[in-house]
Amino acid sequence: MRIATWNVNSITARLPRLLAWLESSGTDVLCLQEAKTTQEQFPEQALREIGYESAVHATGRWNGVAVLSRAGLDDVVRGLPGGPEYEGVEEPRAVAATCGPVRVWSVYVPNGREVGHAHYAYKLRWLDALRGTITQDAAGERPFAVLGDFNIAPTDADVWDRSAFEGATHVTADERDALAALREEGLRDVVPRPLKYDHPFTYWDYRQLGFPKNRGMRIDLVYGNGPFGAAVKDSYVDREERKGKGASDHAPVVVDLDV
Repeated sequence: MRIATWNVNSITARLPRLLAWLESSGTDVLCLQEAKTTQEQFPEQALREIGYESAVHATGRWNGVAVLSRAGLDDVVRGLPGGPEYEGVEEPRAVAATCGPVRVWSVYVPNGREVGHAHYAYKLRWLDALRGTITQDAAGERPFAVLGDFNIAPTDADVWDRSAFEGATHVTADERDALAALREEGLRDVVPRPLKYDHPFTYWDYRQLGFPKNRGMRIDLVYGNGPFGAAVKDSYVDREERKGKGASDHAPVVVDLDV
């Protein structure tokens, strides 16, 4: 079974690339983030035509998540039960589904904007709510994973130059402590192998030739429980999908499971 996570940075802008990638990559389940569309405008029919069901949680603007599956789609949950709001709004940042033998959450963790900002405090509350939500699934015997854009680099090695992030979000102790708290629920970081260079970055800024210069970050993560980790045969970052005209600023992270 092949599972992937990909922040597509607008499914409308990326739809032709997404459809082509799904067909060529042999992906069974895709956790998708930053759909930037509404529930009604999500291209479910186009995806259905190539064999994928869609579980969508989206309201437009810059958020929106989905699970696309050709392996079944059951027990869908939209949003974190009891999760925090930001400025009175529950943002569409999480959706869960059972896809055949595996259960997944697709998550788009808040950016945090800057240390000390209200959005940063919201980010930490949101991660705490995620931890409470996944506890039962993480402890179960079924393969389970949380996949998505976490907007956190787990270690200093996961950014191209640690000094460039001094005082910024994505690398702070509080954010990394929140990731550690998730791992304490029985999850482990499934680190993909790099297909180029010595570290598997997943995001490169559009500006200042970020991708050609490999000024990247590893912020798209796969956190799996014991049964999920035991089933992993391979994992890699598909850098090819960050190339060319109309690419997202993120690349897909692909995991192959023996389930």
